[in-house]
Amino acid sequence: MSNDCQDRRPIVSIVGGKTGSPALLEAATTIGRGLVDAGFRIATGGLGGVMAAASRGGRQSEGWREGRVLGILPTLDAETANPWVDVAIPTGMSHARNVVLVAMADVVVAVGGGAGTLSEIALAWQHGKTVIGLDLGEGWSARIAGTRIDDRRSDVVHRADTPAEVVRLAVCFSGLRVRPDGHTPGGRGAGS
Repeated sequence: MSNDCQDRRPIVSIVGGKTGSPALLEAATTIGRGLVDAGFRIATGGLGGVMAAASRGGRQSEGWREGRVLGILPTLDAETANPWVDVAIPTGMSHARNVVLVAMADVVVAVGGGAGTLSEIALAWQHGKTVIGLDLGEGWSARIAGTRIDDRRSDVVHRADTPAEVVRLAVCFSGLRVRPDGHTPGGRGAGS
């Protein structure tokens, strides 16, 4: 067996709202593309807004292959997934699907968002997941980035000011192996 064999492709769950400014949605697209370029699978709540933008970005990646963009749906209907989701996972769990979305992640990235995103950040924190908050001055990701949610952990929700910083931090905190040529096994380059 080759030494390049990867045990498991890490997953980054991208959480965010059904709406957002054009700048926030563009950032979500760039993050989705950058994470798939870096060798991750991405997971979202599978619906519109930030979730659709991140999924679309993942599908635009040169590193995209079938199965790299997952949608963990609140409904029982796979047809509710945005058109860029490769694997739709209908849960029928409504908001409780947030637990599944963060529990499956190696890293959780928050992009804007309202109460649902806040619940996902809190669940990720309680599950001991690394959380990265994009700070573009919009939504809960900006409000909570750089802060410690409570005393159960000594770290913080890591602040990223750009999509490139989100990807860099995700690579750093996930333990994703990057070869000396800048590529990850099964992916393009972390710097691509």
